[in-house]
Amino acid sequence: MAKKSYTLIVVSDHNAPVQRFHIQKSFLVQLGVGVVLLAGMALGATVHYFRVAQDAAENRILRDENLTLRGQLKSVRERIEHIGTTLDRVERFDQKLRAITLLSDPQRNLAMGPTETEPGTAAPATTDTQFTQLTTSDSPNALNALTGRLDKLSAEATRQEQSLQELQAYFQDQKSLLASTPSIWPARGWVTSDFGQRLDPYTADRVMHQGLDIAAPHGKEVFAPSDGTVVFAGLEGGYGNVIVIDHGYGIKTRYGHLSRLMVKSGERVKRGALIAAVGNTGRSTGPHLHYEVRVNGIAQNPRKFILEE
Repeated sequence: MAKKSYTLIVVSDHNAPVQRFHIQKSFLVQLGVGVVLLAGMALGATVHYFRVAQDAAENRILRDENLTLRGQLKSVRERIEHIGTTLDRVERFDQKLRAITLLSDPQRNLAMGPTETEPGTAAPATTDTQFTQLTTSDSPNALNALTGRLDKLSAEATRQEQSLQELQAYFQDQKSLLASTPSIWPARGWVTSDFGQRLDPYTADRVMHQGLDIAAPHGKEVFAPSDGTVVFAGLEGGYGNVIVIDHGYGIKTRYGHLSRLMVKSGERVKRGALIAAVGNTGRSTGPHLHYEVRVNGIAQNPRKFILEE
């Protein structure tokens, strides 16, 4: 069979002869297929180019974010290491304070403070080897270790906070106790009769003298030796005019033979406050202050409490 063909006639505008071109159908088919293939290849190349360009842009963004995250992670690790070191120092200081204050003395049943580590549990401090692993690896395991370290630091900080709160309460209590301890002379003079056994000046019998007799001029000022509350101010038998101050913690002080009372029952006084004047009231042989210190109702030697010379 003869191959099908097409005739292309080209007619010029001038007097040139008409030109005829014979084109085989198979050639046209091949030309069309070639054009379609070229168009498809061009389209595929265009799509591929835009995809590559998009991926490249995303890769640049991810690379920048990765660098930023690496820097932030390094900063977090350094801060964690610094916090861990600080907590270690705080814990050592906490233990020293507890040793000084005997807060962890088992004989005083005070060993239950937050600094006690439960048996079978590891100390929360991170070792140098663990920190090296955290700072030299970016694997998911390192991230998990970092998260675990943060949890431990959080628990450690809470434990240290509880411990320091306990120490704060202890020192606050000691501050209150110190403020309540009668540590100064209530009056200036000379001691004519000390604490202990003595001969009664009236009966000559040997009796227990439960305080100090401080001789001073009539009207000499009498001061509160520590903070407290006046629980009695008035006459009391042979003591004459008497003031009794409750300092808390079971400590009470008594002042006898006063000539004048300058405070009243229920009044709160501070250390060094003027409360009375030396006198000769009651069973007394001359102007002086009878001064007693009682702890839980038992008379104590006042000299044990006085810190002044």
